[in-house]
Parts: sequence; C-alpha cells; structure tokens
Amino acid sequence: MFLNECFGRLLIALVLMGRLVGVTFVLVFGCSYVLGTNRPNIVFIMADDLGYGDVGFNGQTHIKTPHIDRLAVEGMVFSDHYAGSTVCMPSRCSLLTGKHMGVATVRGNPRWTATGKPIDLAPSDVTVAEELKKAGYRTGIVGKWGLAEGSDEGLPTRQGFDFFYGYRTHREAHHYYWSEPWRGETKEPVDGNDVQTKSGKYLQDLFTAEALGFVRESANDARPFFLYVAYAAPHYELTVPEDSKAPYKDLGWPKRPMKQGGHYLHDEEGNVTYAGMVSRMDSDIGRLLDCLVEMGLDENTIVMFTSDNGPEYEKRDAFFDSNGIYRGGKRELYEGGIRVPMVVRWPGVIEAGSTTSIVSAFEDFLPTACELAGVSPSDPEVTGVSLVPTLRGNEADQVESAFRYWEFNEREGPLQAIRMGDWKAVRFVGNRTELYNLEDDPSETMDVARKYPEVLEKLEKAINLARTEHAGFPLVKRSE
Repeated sequence: MFLNECFGRLLIALVLMGRLVGVTFVLVFGCSYVLGTNRPNIVFIMADDLGYGDVGFNGQTHIKTPHIDRLAVEGMVFSDHYAGSTVCMPSRCSLLTGKHMGVATVRGNPRWTATGKPIDLAPSDVTVAEELKKAGYRTGIVGKWGLAEGSDEGLPTRQGFDFFYGYRTHREAHHYYWSEPWRGETKEPVDGNDVQTKSGKYLQDLFTAEALGFVRESANDARPFFLYVAYAAPHYELTVPEDSKAPYKDLGWPKRPMKQGGHYLHDEEGNVTYAGMVSRMDSDIGRLLDCLVEMGLDENTIVMFTSDNGPEYEKRDAFFDSNGIYRGGKRELYEGGIRVPMVVRWPGVIEAGSTTSIVSAFEDFLPTACELAGVSPSDPEVTGVSLVPTLRGNEADQVESAFRYWEFNEREGPLQAIRMGDWKAVRFVGNRTELYNLEDDPSETMDVARKYPEVLEKLEKAINLARTEHAGFPLVKRSE
C-alpha cells in the first residue's frame, strides 16, 4: 500500500512538472488507486438470519466459529454495523445498490407490497456488480439471490453478474434440499434431492463448491474478481446433515423441539441443529479462505463477512444470546433486528485484530467497492459512504453519513427508525415515537422521548425528510 501511495504521489508530481515545462502526461486516476495497479479482489460473504451474537468474535460461547473468528483476528471488526433492513429482500437491495430504505427500489419482502405482487430490482437500478464489471472485474454470485421474484429483469445475470448459481427466490431458499437451483437463467435439477424427505445433496455444500470453482477459475484470469457468497444458513428451515450436529450432541444443552408440518420442515431438535448449521457454514468459509491461499490470491483479496438481518430462531430465548446485548430480532427495528456482525480482512492493509466503532451499514458497500476498484458510483442517489479510509487505518479521514434510516411494513408496521450520532428514534404506527441514547443505553431499555423533546423533534423531522414516496410500499397498516 505504501508503494502504491508513493507511486501515486510521484505521478502527480510528474503531471505538475509537465505543466510547468510544457510536457503533457495522460493519466487516469480512480478514487484511491491508480488504474492499472493491482486492484484487490473482493469476496463478500453473507449469512442469513445470523444474529450479532452468533459468532465467537462477538461473544458466542456455545457455537464454534473458528474460521469466521480468524477473519476477526486477522482483520477489522465493525462493532456498529447495520443491515439494510430487518428482513431479507430489502436488505439485499440496499447492499447491492448502495441505498437506504428511504430511496431504495425494494423496501419489503414480496408479498407485503401494496398489490401483493413482488417488486424486484429494476433495469434502472445500478448494482455494485455492474459498477465493478465496468471497472474490469469478473463478477459472480453463489447462493441466495431473492431479488427476481416476479421479473426476469431482476435476475443477477441482468444486474451485472457474469455467473450465478443458487436460489432465485426466497421460497426456494427456505429448503436446503431444493431440487431445482438456478445456473444463470436456467434451472439445473439436482438428481435425488427431495424437500419432503430432506434427502440428496445439501445445497449449501454445492454453493461452496461453486464458490471454490469460481475462485480457481479467477486465478487464471487477468481480471480482478468480485464474488458474492450469499449463504441461506441459518435461515429457516432448520436442517443440517448429521455430521454437523455430532459435536453438539450430548453436551447437556436444553432441548428445543421444533414444530413440525407446514412450510418449514425442521429437524426435530432446534438448538443442536442451529449450532450445526452455523458451524457448517463456518467450515465452508474456512475452505474458501484456504482456497485463496492455495491459488495465490490471498494477499490481494479483501474478504468481508456479515449477516442480512438479526436472528429469527432466537429473538428472545436466551441460550445462544444470538442478539447479544441488543433488544429484539428479525422484523423489528430495535438494534437486535438490524445490527449485524461485520468483519473485514485485507492482508497487509487492514491492521490485524483491529476494531472500529464507525457507524456503518450495507449501503456503504457499493461506494466502498467502487473506491477499491478505482471508480466512482454512477448513480447520484447512492446514500452510502466509502469505508476505505477506515479500512486503511485513516479513520480520522472517514466521512460519516449524517444519519442511518430504516423502514419496515409487514404486519408489524409501519415502522421507521433513524440513527443520528448516538441518538436513535423508532416510530410506530400511529406516529408514536420512542427515543434512545445508544451510548448510555445500547439495549434500548429506556425511552427518553419525554426527557429530550428537542432531540425527538429533530429526529422525527429527519425521518420525514429521509423518505421518498413509493407506490409499492406505502406506509399504511398491512393485513395478512
């Protein structure tokens, strides 16, 4: 990195000298890198419904996550990182488009739109894959997409990805033995897979195999690559092969029998299954990290790991403490529903074992990736900020967003929330608003709206200004 910075300064000096002596240099600069230098590969790994406290680096003691924790030991932990939403589809939209829920195209899951018909990514949306592809990157996704529920225009292959293998829709991703994953724009049946009997190949294993294949192919490609690994684990349904449960059996854990029947075909015992699912994903991440080393790509690859929203399995039961000290979980806008684990590893650049409390969110990924690639976001409505200064150890130079905004409107809504500095407001149906100071009360146990009316008024005005109207997602009470 030091050499890159020195080289950049040298080129700038040459340009200035050229102007003085009448010599012309033609140079093109990106945001932080000189184009033509060795831009980093980017691997973004996302779990599904994994809580803030479900990983060892955030205090988990029951579930073993050694490979994810290795990222923390060798990289930087973001303690105040937020998902784009408290459920899957809008959160992924925020990640890929760099926009918060006040301006995003997708603001809710498929059946909760005004018409009951899904709203997908639109052709006008500019995704991080499109930005990186224009910058010369090879792009791929394996796992759960969930942004092409009703329209082919939302398919990853039409949103900047060269390669796609996985689940197209949310409902498909609710089954780990689904028989028809997608390859590109075509279904590719898996012989022997049966959802009802949970037999055949565990699709998470296939996703990892495809991710490894993408990395190995990229090693022989002159282009840098972006790989988005979107695991479905540990989202319902809870099921995992027996070998992943074995380390957690006979430990004297409390039993949590799972209800059988209906859409989700859970394994019988919840705690052992949940732990096994998280640890199996962790092992797969370890295989991916090892592959980067094997292919000689490790030193020039930035790896990020997070979750798409807070926990579903354990919002209130306290055995795993999936939400840590935070209140609530999935489908809530308290911290437990939107604050998620986040760690970034970049050998030789990020200080090993470092932590930052910079308030960051999914919307920051696109501008961060753009700066890494040496380009600027092409959509002027991007609301995120690049986190590259923080990653490079220059936190004093980090530009911070003025606020973070969320909304949610299933049966629990309409809900809105905003964070400005240490203050957070949560607005409920009927315009009742709670106010919390997260520095004093990170668990959101004390509503101080009456104590600080001037702060409440400021945040409520900010909530109103943060949102643009969207016919598909009006803030009105939903029914089943």
